Order: sequence, then C-alpha cells, then structure tokens
Amino acid sequence: LILVFFFQSLPEYAEFLHCKSKKFTDFDEVRQEIEAETDRVTGTNKGISPVPINLRVYSPHVLNLTLIDLPGITKVPVGDQPQDIEYQIKDMILQFISRESSLILAVTPANMDLANSDALKMAKEVDPQGLRTIGVITKLDLMDEGTDARDVLENKLLPLRRGYIGVVNRSQKDIDGKKDIRAALAAERKFFLSHPAYRHMADRMGTPHLQKVLNQQLTNHIRETLPSLRSKLQSQLLSLEKEVEEYKNFRPDDPTRKTKALLQMVQQFGVDFEKRIEGSGDQVDTLELSGGARINRIFHERFPFELVKMEFDEKDLRREISYAIKNIHGVRQVTGLFTPDLAFEAIVKKQVVKLKEPCLKCVDLVIQELINTVRQCTSKLGSYPRLREETERIVTTHIREREGKTKDQV
Repeated sequence: LILVFFFQSLPEYAEFLHCKSKKFTDFDEVRQEIEAETDRVTGTNKGISPVPINLRVYSPHVLNLTLIDLPGITKVPVGDQPQDIEYQIKDMILQFISRESSLILAVTPANMDLANSDALKMAKEVDPQGLRTIGVITKLDLMDEGTDARDVLENKLLPLRRGYIGVVNRSQKDIDGKKDIRAALAAERKFFLSHPAYRHMADRMGTPHLQKVLNQQLTNHIRETLPSLRSKLQSQLLSLEKEVEEYKNFRPDDPTRKTKALLQMVQQFGVDFEKRIEGSGDQVDTLELSGGARINRIFHERFPFELVKMEFDEKDLRREISYAIKNIHGVRQVTGLFTPDLAFEAIVKKQVVKLKEPCLKCVDLVIQELINTVRQCTSKLGSYPRLREETERIVTTHIREREGKTKDQV
C-alpha cells in the first residue's frame, strides 16, 4: 500500500489511483476498498502481489508524508501462498528499501527479542551504517510484567543514528469494537505518562510524535539527497542531449550508415561466436552445456566412452598375429625375435580401422554443436531475416567444407 498524505484545510477526503473519479469521505469505506482491492489483486486466500495499491489522503489532521506499507515476512506459506513466499516477500521489500532516497521504518514488536528482528536485519543489509533507518517499537503494552523496553527506546541496546520511537496501537479487539482513533491516541498518551519506565520520555513517544519525526526527517532527508539527485539528473540530461545531437542529422538510408550497421552486426556475430566457444561470454547458460563446454565434453567424455566400448578377442588377435607372421615367411622357417614389419603393419592397421567409426562420430558431434552455436549467435539478427539467413548459410557452408577435410585427416 502506497499511502500519500497531503495537509490541507477541509474538506477531508481520500482517493485511490484505481478509481480516481471517486472521492471517499467515510474512512470505513476506505478500509473496505483496500480489502476489496487486495482480494481483487491477490485472491481471497492469503495470496500476495507486488502491485501496490495507491491511496491519497487530503486532510487537516495529517502532515505531508509518503508511506509505503510493506507486508511482514512470512516464514511458512498458508492458503494460496507459494512455497517460496519468504523469498518473494523479501525481494519485494528490498525493491523499496534499497533506494538511497528512502527512509526505512523498521517495525518490531516489544515482546520479541530485538536481535531476532527481521525488519532490522533487512534494514542493516541495505543500510549498514543505519543512516536511513528509524526504529519503531510496537506492543509496549503487551510486554511481560516486570519487563520494559527502556534500553531499546533510549537507543542503548542496538543503536540507530535516528533512534527508536515507541507506539501503542489499537488491539484487534479495539478495531473490531470500532474504537475511535482519538480515544486510542488518548489511551496511548496516558500509557506513556503513567508507565514508570517511559514517563521521563513520554514527549518523545507515541504516534503523533512519530508523525512529526517522520515529516521532519523526511524533509531533511530530501534536502540532503537533492544535490546528488540533481547532479545525477544533470549528467543524464547531458548524455541525452549528446545522443539527440548525434541523431539530429541521422539519415537511416545513407549507404555508409547501412554499411557500418551491417559490418557492426557481422562483427558482433564473430565476437559472440568466439565467446561461446572460448567460454568468456557475458550471457552464461545455467540450464545446459552449450558451445565450447559441450565440445569439451564430446572430446573428454563422449569420445573416450566410445573407445572404451570397443571390444576385441585376445585369443583371435593372437591367432591372427601368428598367421600374419607365418604368411610373411612363406615356405621359409619362422626364426628371429622380432615380428616382421609387414606383419606388424597388417595387424596394427586392422586394429586402427576400429578407431575410425568413433573418430568420425566425434567429428559429427562437434560439427553439429558448431552449427547450433552459429544459430544461437545469429538470433540477434532476427530483425534482419535475410542477413540472418545469409550469415547462417555462409558460415555453415564453410563448416561443412572443413568437415570433409577433417574427416580425410582423421
């Protein structure tokens, strides 16, 4: 929920971005509309959605302020919530609190150990110095008897540069019983003034003080971040103006422009192909092996496996060697320690022939992967079908020519 408050004199009303034509003057209706829109976007069974509900409130009882109400972290999915609900909510929260221009309101119940606070932990991730984080401690009235959050509120336990503010909200019973906000604020004030641990800091506690602090700190924060924002915008403006100058005299049909564009695309194809083979690409495939990695696998896993599969009978081989030696000698007596060269060559050639098939199969697999890589690299030329087709044809033809020579070599 993105909640934007505007201070103005009467009339007091609210409006939603999704139904801008309607002005809500009854705030019970506002609450009902928030619930109805939540159900429309997320379903009625505890679903979540990153799409925010935008609500603007114009009132004499508010200070100029923009609040983004984010969901609390859910550890265990319920209803229609996905299994990775915790990570989805964390990602959603980080999208908002990572912005340097945002103040983080880390809300933690007082009856929970501050060291285990998810809100403070996430705030620390994006704001390690605690420069943008304001601590809010709720449920002070629900703490065990004899305990209090004085050390936390005095900023002694886990110090934050902007400190902590304690609040006491309406209970669910109060909300169901439609307890008036004014009565709730009066009860909160009475709680701080009458509690011995908080009495001395009652003026720095409570919802009205939180409003004032947020308004003041947000104003200061905007003032602090404006110079860097201004310089960033100016540099972006200069960059855009420079680009505009370049395109002002741009002639798309100029033959030199076309030639340059064509050369750049072909050059990019070459770079992409080399990266996919060499393995230094910026787009790393995490789903399957491709390009050079697959070729590596063919050489070092597939090819050796095919060789290991080859079988021969040692008994037959010994008999063949014996016959070869005897046939070489003819009618002469077989003598000498060494196998005659012709017999050795005949036997070895017969064995080497068995390597031919797996070697040629290895070449086929590598060729196929090269052609696949070419197709992946030409996908960037999708806007120019004829150029893509020609590039694929020329490169594939060249690969096929080299395939013939490679097989002859093998």
